[in-house]
Amino acid sequence: MSGISLDPVWLSLELAGVTTVVLLIAATPLAWWLARTQNPLRAPIAVLVTLPLVLPPSVLGFYILVALGPHGPLGQLTQSLGWGLLTFTFPGLVVGSIIYSLPFAVQPLQAAFESIGPRPMEVAATLGAKPLDAFFSVVMPLARPGLFTAAVLTFAHTIGEFGVVLMIGGNIPGKTQVVSTEIYTFVEAMEYDKAHWLAGGMLIFSFLVLLAVTLFNRRNRRGPISTTPV
Repeated sequence: MSGISLDPVWLSLELAGVTTVVLLIAATPLAWWLARTQNPLRAPIAVLVTLPLVLPPSVLGFYILVALGPHGPLGQLTQSLGWGLLTFTFPGLVVGSIIYSLPFAVQPLQAAFESIGPRPMEVAATLGAKPLDAFFSVVMPLARPGLFTAAVLTFAHTIGEFGVVLMIGGNIPGKTQVVSTEIYTFVEAMEYDKAHWLAGGMLIFSFLVLLAVTLFNRRNRRGPISTTPV
């Protein structure tokens, strides 16, 4: 439709892709630790991971904005490294998205690891496999449903961000304007026809994502492991 730029779409896809890759790398060892540890810190750390699910995005975005600001700890760190401030930049959006989407990556992986249990690692150890080798050759293939769910939900959740993105990055066209904030711009301008096109696309995208996860999990319930989104 004329009048609708595709730049926010590409920026949303780039943001979701970067966030998903970073979170899968970071969330895998964290989920593994949460699934296996008996450390007393497990409960508070699990709560911190889950907090973005219940905390209003504007509140979370505000505290990330403060942390990334000139007087915040992250802002002072980035300035000392010569990176400048990350607020109202794409890297700042990535930082916010990683924090906001963290539970969508950790929880499916944690559920998958808990479903596997300690037995495969014990068997691999008796066969002489080192822990790291056993993790990648035995555990990760068994946890594939959880990995798939984590990747899809993280990607989709990042695409739909609004409150955190608006607080950290604003709504700068070509720089920090993503699909959700462009819809907001159209609504503010009372251009509902354009907002309908983008909102309808987001609705269809969300439906297809949930359908894919549901069908994938239903198929894997016939196997030894079933992982559902938390």
